[in-house]
Amino acid sequence: MNRQFSSRESPILIKPPAVAGLFYPAQADQLRRDVDAYLAEAPPRAGLIPRAMIVPHAGYVYSGPIAGSAYRQLSRLDHPVERVVMLGPAHRVPVLGIAIHSADYFRTPLGDVPLDQGLLDSLLDFPFVHAMDHAFTQEHCLEVQLPFLQQVLGDFSLAPLLVGQCGYREVDQVLERIGGGTETLILISSDLSHYHPYEEARRMDADASRAIEALDPEGLQYEHACGCIPIGGLLLYARRHGFKALTLDRRNSGDTAGPRNQVVGYGAYVFV
Repeated sequence: MNRQFSSRESPILIKPPAVAGLFYPAQADQLRRDVDAYLAEAPPRAGLIPRAMIVPHAGYVYSGPIAGSAYRQLSRLDHPVERVVMLGPAHRVPVLGIAIHSADYFRTPLGDVPLDQGLLDSLLDFPFVHAMDHAFTQEHCLEVQLPFLQQVLGDFSLAPLLVGQCGYREVDQVLERIGGGTETLILISSDLSHYHPYEEARRMDADASRAIEALDPEGLQYEHACGCIPIGGLLLYARRHGFKALTLDRRNSGDTAGPRNQVVGYGAYVFV
């Protein structure tokens, strides 16, 4: 964590990027070119006003084209998205419940994204929400989404949440507390099936897509997605609020940049 000081000596906490140069380019110019290329591959769909999205979080060479299918839908909005509430599964550090971060900014090669600390602090009265900065230190699932968001939204605030051992209803409670209208975007960062043969993965990912489109958290199994818990919580929230889920893209690493004997599935979904 970087600590900087303003002219009034008030500390500013900046979380540096952990996977720049690994999951995506560390050079800003190359990163912008890559993100723009992924966005250009995906046609926008007329009339969509995304309230929530599910977007994959692998290295860009694998999942970037699928992520671009979701983020392209944000490029022609007639209203500003001012805040992004992002939830993803904790991969590196065990988390009991849901973790939040105390930083003022998350940094990427494209600049610094301010955190909505007022909103994050308001969640600490849930017994399952904890401040756990170290859980984010090497975590990739939230970070890889930021360059896409920076490129399509420009200025926005971020509320990053790492989801560990909890249930769908805890995630749903957090989303209900956050609320918001079209100025707030809920973003779930999740890949689909992991390390199955190509055709088996396609079947599993199709099953996951059916559950997502039906807003059916009971139809979603742990093996369907690493972000099963945040997805399931979103489905509860979306069902109660009358959202409709649409599949924008569903492929796997065997379709993009990897062999087909063991693949990882990627899906892009929008809730309107």
